[in-house]
Amino acid sequence: MMDKNAKIYVAGHKGMVGSAIVRALQKEGYNNIITRTHAELNLIRQDDVEAFFEKEKPEIVVLAAAKVGGIVANESALADFMYDNMMLEMNVIHAAFENNCKKLLFLGSSCIYPRLAPQPMPESCLLTGELEKTNEAYALAKISGLKYCEFLNRQYGTDYISVMPTNLYGPNDNYHPTHSHVLPALIRRFHEAKESGLESVTCWGDGSPLREFLYVDDLADLCVFLLNNYSGNETVNAGTGKELTIKELTELVAKVVGYKGKIEWDTTKPNGTPRKLLDVSKATALGWTYKTELEDGIKLAYEDFLNNPMRAER
Repeated sequence: MMDKNAKIYVAGHKGMVGSAIVRALQKEGYNNIITRTHAELNLIRQDDVEAFFEKEKPEIVVLAAAKVGGIVANESALADFMYDNMMLEMNVIHAAFENNCKKLLFLGSSCIYPRLAPQPMPESCLLTGELEKTNEAYALAKISGLKYCEFLNRQYGTDYISVMPTNLYGPNDNYHPTHSHVLPALIRRFHEAKESGLESVTCWGDGSPLREFLYVDDLADLCVFLLNNYSGNETVNAGTGKELTIKELTELVAKVVGYKGKIEWDTTKPNGTPRKLLDVSKATALGWTYKTELEDGIKLAYEDFLNNPMRAER
């Protein structure tokens, strides 16, 4: 178990995941949390990261910082997604190792698994097939990060673990019109359509892909749970074990937002991976299960969107 007074560095605390992890830690009584904004510490700069770790000497590190985005963002900036994520991951993990960090938790993504992986996807299917091309650069960076943690454990006996969450949503999400993920993008699109009185909204693809969604505060609870209860080289999947089609998702978001118009589909646009359901039996066996059902979570996310209008401009 982590000492309640342990110095914990949460990288990426301004983002959706990082801010949720800070909330979860504080809820459990961990108050010696250190953070830095991107302006204060650019994690891509190795010298700056090394100087920060040498000065602060955090005992626990949660690496939630990442360059993230949906299909459009990934496809339009492949090199940027790979470079930025690879650099910040390696800098933080290596500096943690160099400064004798007791435990590190690395946040990945379910996109690390093969495009046509067995469903639901177990942790063991990593590197058994070809990746989805639309987010290959991001996936390769995340695979490298989790593997570096594994290799440090095997070579030096460190206690670095990784968590692979499914699609996340919730407070402090990114609602940018082109750089956001599917669920926050739909919240914004249906809200604006309702406000403008649009008769129809056009969504990408044909609505057939199956997706799983996890409320970000549930992920944060799992992260704190794993920091206290798990050590191992293999990653741990974080999800609900439930899925729905993108078509069903759009209808659910429209219902929550209160949009009454027609939903149309642009089949010239890509669907992405046909199905991405995580096998969450490992997390369940460790003693963790999610708490927030999808419709309830979307209501909370929409409330957060309405209460924080500046987020729609990101």
